[in-house]
Amino acid sequence: MSQIGHRDDIAPLIAFEQAPRPLVGYARDYRADHDTGWHAHPRAQLLHAMAGTMRIATATALFIVPPGTGLWIPAHTEHITRMPAGLAMRGLFLRADAARAGPDAVTVVAISPLLRELILAACEQPVMWDEQGPVRHVVALALHEIGRAATRPISLPACRDPRLRRVTEALLADPADPRGLEAFAEIAGASSRTLARLFRRDTGMSFQAWRRQLRLTEGLAALAQGQPPARVAAAVGYSSGPAFGAAFRATFGKTPGRSRQVP
Repeated sequence: MSQIGHRDDIAPLIAFEQAPRPLVGYARDYRADHDTGWHAHPRAQLLHAMAGTMRIATATALFIVPPGTGLWIPAHTEHITRMPAGLAMRGLFLRADAARAGPDAVTVVAISPLLRELILAACEQPVMWDEQGPVRHVVALALHEIGRAATRPISLPACRDPRLRRVTEALLADPADPRGLEAFAEIAGASSRTLARLFRRDTGMSFQAWRRQLRLTEGLAALAQGQPPARVAAAVGYSSGPAFGAAFRATFGKTPGRSRQVP
């Protein structure tokens, strides 16, 4: 059974976690600022938001999941899901044999238009759907699409050290925060030199590289919600649109304009 921080989240999930079918759809709308608390499921999940951005943390990474993408979570993976603006979640629970179609680790994947429609179709079916009926074809095609889904580099290494977490929490609250490690030393309770060493140890990245990844990831999430590139660039701390565009192309292989979801 799942272990979920909010008691009202437990009962609706049990049937989906224990269903004998290889794949079942799960649909739920969440209010703004909802978080699930730390929990794990006995089955793999593919989570997809119809609109809005999910922020899902594991023990090792933070995943920012904008529209057009989904998060694959293997069974028994401890995680916490936050929905700052609320969202309509549509997802899949997969039995162990069916879960072999997906990645071995937590991964952000592209949700193609076809996979999106298959997820929605699965969510319209009862937990005990007819195994001899047409739904079996939906399930087979969904597993095929999951197996061929492209991955997206939309994650940040997590920080274990509490001194680092004070820094990263400030940056997560405001990615445009221009302060360097020297300015963060007082709130972190450690020297800038110590913080730089801890960043390398905990994340395998420098402070500057971690912050750049945060800014670009948050920028991608904002673009996916239809915000104009110039506004996004300023919101995530870039002094100019061209600077943001160059860094964005280097990381994601396309321009901010091509990543924007126009309402």
